[in-house]
Amino acid sequence: MTIEISAVTRAAKGTGASRRLRRDAKVPGIVYGAGKDPVSVEFDAKALFMEFRHEAFHASILTLSLDGKKESVLLRDYQMHPVRNTIQHIDFQRVSATEKIHVKVPLHFINGEIAPGVKIGGGIVAHIATEADVSCLAKDLPEFIEVDLTNLTAESAIHLSELKLPKGVELVAQAGDLAVAAIAAVRG
Repeated sequence: MTIEISAVTRAAKGTGASRRLRRDAKVPGIVYGAGKDPVSVEFDAKALFMEFRHEAFHASILTLSLDGKKESVLLRDYQMHPVRNTIQHIDFQRVSATEKIHVKVPLHFINGEIAPGVKIGGGIVAHIATEADVSCLAKDLPEFIEVDLTNLTAESAIHLSELKLPKGVELVAQAGDLAVAAIAAVRG
């Protein structure tokens, strides 16, 4: 899935300028990285929010059309309004085709309802982690990682080391082999 977003450079900087942009249904942002100077940009708030709602927007390489010039970028940070659910500011990092990137990729759990621990044992699937830290080249970045719960029995768990990762993707070292999902037995 290719997501393309449009932006224009902005000259005005600061709190007052950002407030004026938001009042005019624009979102201030910045694009940085890949050995180039940071560029202050502005986005159309509605168009940006429509793309922002998709899970793929948060964990895939995006195409940024900046003043008609296209660049590959990755969402790095954003700030939301606490009440209105609008984007207040957004940061993108340029990505290089030759350098590895470090990203959190969402986990999709499948076959939980047919796992022996649920179907036979009457247990409940507990999702302990919802994302995994991975390192890979931009071209190898997966939209999500699938976690198959088919063989999970009661009182057992699936760990990070058991995940099937796409080619070119590796887990970032963490403290221990963390559990991703488990089936808890129902007390009763």
